[in-house]
Amino acid sequence: MNLHTLNPWAILVAAFSAFLLGGLWYSPIVFHSAWKKANHFGDNEPPAAGAKVFSIAFVLSLVMAFNLAMFLNDPKTNLAWGATAGFLAGFGWVAMGIGVVSLFERRPFTYVLVNGGYLTVALVLMGAILGAWR
Repeated sequence: MNLHTLNPWAILVAAFSAFLLGGLWYSPIVFHSAWKKANHFGDNEPPAAGAKVFSIAFVLSLVMAFNLAMFLNDPKTNLAWGATAGFLAGFGWVAMGIGVVSLFERRPFTYVLVNGGYLTVALVLMGAILGAWR
């Protein structure tokens, strides 16, 4: 495990890309209504997230990007493999994990689609950035 071969700028940009994607994904023009319905918020939607929530969310995205970068830490890694690995991690682990938990929480399938979909696309994007920017 060689940390010196990691590109810290790529990790930072990958984390930021997931953060920006989340802002778009959960916005009123994309999946905000489906997200509200899947969480049974109705008129009782929680207040808008503040600086603390956004800061913690970015740190968690940074951890995700670093973790994926460690998996992709090989000279043969390229954009295609990075995106593929991101998809495999996002869909195969994260979305399926959300699916298992949502079954026991009795959440609707749209909950898995919205949240698992976001994390899958975010990890594909992160993997593409990490794979291309070696």
